[in-house]
This record gives sequence, structure tokens and C-alpha cells, in this order.
Amino acid sequence: MASESKLHVVMFPWLAFGHMIPFLDLSKFIAQKGHKVSFISTPRNIKRLPKLPPNLASLINLVHLPLPRIHNLPEHAEATIDVCAEDIVFLKKAFDGLENDFSQFLENSSADWVIYDFAPHWLPPIAAKLGISCAFFSIVSAWFIPTIGRSASMMIDGSDPRKSPEDFTVPPEWIPFPTNLAYRRYESNWIQSAIENTDSGVSDAYRLGSTIMGCDVILIRDCNELEPAWLKLLEELYQKPVIPVGLMPPSVKDSGDEKDEKWVSIRNWLESKNKGSVVYVALGSEVTLSQNDVTELALGLELSGLPFIWALRKPPGSTESDSVELPNGFLERIKGRGLVWTSWVPQLRILSHDSIGGFLTHCGWSSIVEGLMFGHPLIMLPFFVGQGLNAVVLVEKKVGIQILRNEEDGSFARNSVAESLRLVMAENEGRIYREKAKELSELLFTDKNGEDRYLNQFAEYLESHGRLHKS
Repeated sequence: MASESKLHVVMFPWLAFGHMIPFLDLSKFIAQKGHKVSFISTPRNIKRLPKLPPNLASLINLVHLPLPRIHNLPEHAEATIDVCAEDIVFLKKAFDGLENDFSQFLENSSADWVIYDFAPHWLPPIAAKLGISCAFFSIVSAWFIPTIGRSASMMIDGSDPRKSPEDFTVPPEWIPFPTNLAYRRYESNWIQSAIENTDSGVSDAYRLGSTIMGCDVILIRDCNELEPAWLKLLEELYQKPVIPVGLMPPSVKDSGDEKDEKWVSIRNWLESKNKGSVVYVALGSEVTLSQNDVTELALGLELSGLPFIWALRKPPGSTESDSVELPNGFLERIKGRGLVWTSWVPQLRILSHDSIGGFLTHCGWSSIVEGLMFGHPLIMLPFFVGQGLNAVVLVEKKVGIQILRNEEDGSFARNSVAESLRLVMAENEGRIYREKAKELSELLFTDKNGEDRYLNQFAEYLESHGRLHKS
């Protein structure tokens, strides 16, 4: 298709804001190329998305599909931040209930492409029947998918030879190059459940295998400068073209109002601290911390002696009876040195401030990108999905360390938190982490033209491989 022929691209992310935001960012780029975008989600999720730039609003149509109400799904729950971890299975069931409405939309859309997430295992056959090209967009790193299965068919038919939790604590046999990439014992129950648990109707591995098998191309939020071997392996294992779209670093100027009262208050506090002295602590919007986790993390921050700002959100789907408490007297003891913020924070603006010198993170992919953008060394405390794998790779690159944990249950102690923070932030032995984080930041983010090249190559692929080229 000639570049002047405009496409209609349908975007369909999973019901998590960590997925919806990269899908929306990719939608904006597609619209900047002059193509029409239909971004599909549920009414409440669309209301909670960032506002579209005025110059793109006419090209991006936000399509509301009501989420079916099912038994055990809390009222008004439409995203993972609305439910506790145990209820995500009901969210997936409700998501699958969108099939008929989504199919009807596609039939009437004259779409050229549909770009979808891991969850809609039922979507590729619908698109194929209508002659619409399909792209699976992975919003996580290239090394995650190969840990789920050697092939899409293995994910679908359940023929994975790994049967016990211990089988997942070593690198998969189908990775052909040396790597330490494997799950810790306390993480292995999650990956085994993703492969075997069918409480939502099908397993997550089945969903992923079906969406990969049914796509024409795999898009991935990654780049060759970071891990070229894994991108090549993706193509070899799944026999699909793989198009990296780059790391899609967000823009500070687009990250909220600089005059917002919350940011002004936080900025004033940060400006009272020395350059590079503050550790920023944020574990994402979907991590549920136990009371013991909160206690040990708080006391570890206190023991470290370092200035810190801690974004401590309520757990997803929590009620007052579920709330966890900070240790008695903690806020009084750290007053002036530490700041605990219990509502939304402008993370990108905080990380961009000169006083920040390190980032204690859960290792979600978006958080890693944002931390490394500014050259911050990482103190890593991963919890689920691919977070632990991200930590393994980043430890190998010496841009940070993992906090020491109990191998069986994943618990951690205040002393480990404090020692890890001091090592990375202040001690001579930790200088290598501070230097390597800056080096990696320069490699990945200095060349704005590099990011543009990835996105332009992606756009060219869409324009030259759409539905009109199938005939």
C-alpha cells in the first residue's frame, strides 16, 4: 500500500493500565502518520486514560465496549487495578465476553489491521475470516515470551515438558545460548499456574499461544541495542516476523501539569535534598504488599539512613479491612528525611529530578524504561509475571542488584533492604552500578533518531503489509 493511502488500525489492549498506556502511545504514533485508529476498551477505562493531544483527537476514536457483568467480579471493576489478584480470573472471563461486540465492530469497521494483546485468544479467527491483518503487540521484553513455551503450539496444547515448580528454576532447554534466565523458586508457582491454570476458561499460556499463532507479525516494545539475541530467538521459535518498536520512552513534558499541586509539593521537598542523594521507591499499581512486606520495607528504608520518597499505593481492589499499616512511629522518625505519598504520583517528573540517585522498583517493564532513561541504578524487588526475569537480565548488565530474599517464600528482611540501598546509592563498591546505569542510559536513550527509526520501520510495515496486500 502506498504511504499516502491511509489505514484504519484497531487497537485492543488487555484490561491493565500497564498495557493500555503503551497501546495508546503506539496509537498516537500511528495517528501522527495520518492513519485512523480505533482504540477499544471499556467505558470506565477509557474515562481514566490520559487526554489525547488536540491535534490527534480527530484521528483516534475511543470505542467503548461495555464489559459483561459476571458473578464474583466486583461492581464497576473494569481493570486489574480495580480487583485483587485472586479476582483477575473473573476479569478475564468478562473480557472474553466482549467477543461478540468486538466481532460486530470489526465487521462494520473496514479495518486494515487489528493490533491486540495476549488475552483475546478468540480474536485471530474473527480477523482472518474478515481478511484483516493481525499483529500481536508484546508490551514486555523479548526474553519473557520464550520462557512460556518453545512454540505457540506448545502453549496451546499443553505439551510443555516442565511439570514441577523446580523445572522452572533453570533456563528452558530451547534457549540456544548461555543465560541465567530462570525463575526463582518463589516465583515458579506463578509461571506454572500461567501454563496450567484454566480457571478463566483457558490458561494464560493458551491465550498467548493462540494470539501468536494467529498473528501476521509480532510487535515488541524492545530494541536491538538492549538484547538482539532474544529478538532473533523470537523469530526462530515462533516463525513470525518480529518488529521491535523501540522502548517508547515517555516524555516528561507530557506527564502531567507542571503546576499540579501534588507535584509542586513533591518538587519542593526534592529540591531541599542534595543532588543524587534520594532513592525513589515505587512498586507499581498492581503489586499487593503483605503487612510483613510493608513493615520490612519501611524499616529497611529507615535503617539505610538515606533520603527517600516512597509511592505507597493501596493494593488493587482493597478495602479498609484489607489495609496495611506502617510501623508505629515510623512517619515521625523519618520526618524530613523521608516522604511517603499514598496517592498518585507523577513518577516521570520525580525520576527526572536531579536529587534522585536510585530507584527501588518492582521491575515492571515501563518502570525499568523510565528509571534507565535518567541513568538511575536499580534496587530490584520483583513480585510476579516477568518482573523477576527482568531483574535477572539487569543484574547481569550490572545496572543494579536484587534485594536478598528467602528462596522458598520470597520474603525479605529490613537489613537486606538497607544494605542493598546503601551499596547501590552510597558505597564505593556500588560505584559500578551507578556507572553502568548511566552507560546503558546513554546507549539506549541518547539517540532520539534511533527511537524514531524503530517507529518509522513499524509504520512502513503496516503500510506495506495490510489487508490489501493479502490478495
